[in-house]
Amino acid sequence: MIDVTHAKKKLIHFASLGCSKNLVDSEVMLGILEQAGLQHTSNPEEAEVIVVNTCSFIDVAKKESVDVILEMSDYKNAEKGKCKALVVAGCLAQRYSGQVEEEIPEVDLLIGTGEYNKIATLLDDLEKKKLKQKTFVGEPKFIHTELDPRINSAPSYMAWLKVSEGCDRLCTFCVIPQIRGKLRSRTVDSLYAEAMKLVKSGVVELNLISQDLSQYGKDLLPPNTLFNLLERLESIAGLRWIRLFYFYPDDLNEAVIKKIADSEKICKYLDIPIQHFSNRILKLMNRKITGEEILRKVNLLRAKIPEIVLRTSLIVGFPGESEDDFAQMEAGVKEIGFNHLGVFAYSDEEEAPSSKLPNKINGKLIAKRQKKIYDVQKKIAAKLNKKFIGQTIDVLIEGNHEETDLLWRGRHSGQAPDIDGKVIINDKSEGLEVKVGDMVKVLVEEVVDYDLVGKIISQISKREHP
Repeated sequence: MIDVTHAKKKLIHFASLGCSKNLVDSEVMLGILEQAGLQHTSNPEEAEVIVVNTCSFIDVAKKESVDVILEMSDYKNAEKGKCKALVVAGCLAQRYSGQVEEEIPEVDLLIGTGEYNKIATLLDDLEKKKLKQKTFVGEPKFIHTELDPRINSAPSYMAWLKVSEGCDRLCTFCVIPQIRGKLRSRTVDSLYAEAMKLVKSGVVELNLISQDLSQYGKDLLPPNTLFNLLERLESIAGLRWIRLFYFYPDDLNEAVIKKIADSEKICKYLDIPIQHFSNRILKLMNRKITGEEILRKVNLLRAKIPEIVLRTSLIVGFPGESEDDFAQMEAGVKEIGFNHLGVFAYSDEEEAPSSKLPNKINGKLIAKRQKKIYDVQKKIAAKLNKKFIGQTIDVLIEGNHEETDLLWRGRHSGQAPDIDGKVIINDKSEGLEVKVGDMVKVLVEEVVDYDLVGKIISQISKREHP
């Protein structure tokens, strides 16, 4: 059975699905459980406890979550594994706990998005048969701080820093406020303290994440503002890159733009969720901005920071999206020229107001429009990447190339982990001692799809390896 208080360490396996924000929750749960006496294993066959931290943002994510739960439930069979407790946490547990409990009886415990800090206690009570229920889901109010244990599962040179949880925007297509609750920001002091711990562990790149970075600190008193947070993080010796995700264009102001422009550590990179360019569709989405204002904000960014790298996300096929609306989206994408872009095919979500809107778009037409935007974006990205040829850029070394030890791979500051392209380094000089996490200067010689290819010119810095 699972006695998390005994000295003998039991093995636990995590399957963390969905976004990087969910991954941070998994890292906190893992820290809590290791502190309680369990030990992580990457092999589910060995684990006595298996935790599936789920996503349910869109239909594809829900299906993946259910498939992984069913896959992990097989390890409760003594012939295949040693699992004595199967835990489902995260968004799917928060939204569909009743259905999961009824339809997948192999699940022993369901923990919502605001209860995951209780996982060690709940597992202990489960082992001691003290629990009278399987499901623990309430109004999400918890957010971890620097005082909570956390095991960084990302590559040792980087980490995700979750600055806030929840969202107050109430976009009509989104159920995040129902799943994750209202905006809850961490204090600047708390985030600085956690960042210091991460950097001391060898992290040189911090990626700031939340549901809505532009709203950070709005629920707190000064000095808990994004500007002050960035200034504190900039002061940390050994930290080289700070990257900002999910900054909505309506809150983009000149003070933040100037901070990014003037900083030596804040990457000239910004993820700005736009979703559409049609004023009519933006209004139906309950977005507080117009297509013209989006273009104005981006032009301001480009004027103040000419080298800025921009990523965005769009939704095609929103209810009532006409050919003219879609044409405005396509024109906006062409005019701005994003470096990186993701396109979501609209799907109805229960509890989302947009699911009640009339004039739904045919699935085949949605897929056609999605492909068209991706085709447009592929040409834009290729054109922008070709501009790097002949330039010398700073690159963070991530390790050997996945396909051969004869090449290194890394990223420049305009490439975020996991979602953007890479820099492939084809000159592995024998006399050059480069390790993971080091910074080098690379001369870009060619472009292959979304990746840049080049050779090392010189070394900038060595990462302190704890």
